[in-house]
Amino acid sequence: MINLPDQIRACRLCAERFAQTHTAHEPRPVAWFKPGARILIAGQAPGARVHESGKPFTDPSGDRLRDWMGVDEATFYDRDQIAIVPMAFCFPGYDAKGSDLPPPKICGQTWHDRVMEMLGVMPLTILVGGHAHKYHLKVKTGVTETVENWEMRAPDVFALPHPSWRNTGWIKKNPWFETDTLPALRRRVKEVLK
Repeated sequence: MINLPDQIRACRLCAERFAQTHTAHEPRPVAWFKPGARILIAGQAPGARVHESGKPFTDPSGDRLRDWMGVDEATFYDRDQIAIVPMAFCFPGYDAKGSDLPPPKICGQTWHDRVMEMLGVMPLTILVGGHAHKYHLKVKTGVTETVENWEMRAPDVFALPHPSWRNTGWIKKNPWFETDTLPALRRRVKEVLK
């Protein structure tokens, strides 16, 4: 029987949808998890660089996320330690204006619950971006309010904004994120991984 990550990598549910995007690309699911991991990073969807590399967060967003967590690349990509599970496993593509398309709901509906069941409860869950917040926390609040209330979920769950460089303005407008949230996150990551 094919294991779940291999089933996801073989998925072509969105081939027709992706062919109609401005990028007109083929599906390339990036499944980066296995049972026994200590930290879950629940994200949104791979970007164009991840689509090319086949490895999650191989872009400036990944550099920033690793910095936020206080981990090096070797630790970040160690599947025995960290599972990376986006709401969609493929790059959704760009629209005609060059903006990211949202994660296709069919991906999450098809795979996400199965992956979560396989992984079970982990000591630390890091929710990256609004799509992950809504699915995992069942919130209707915006990113700022969800992230601002980080203490009510810590130390087991941290909701973060997306680490995209497009969010640099958000970070500057919300200095508490760097002075309060990130040090607490780094401490918890260190505790869980020791």
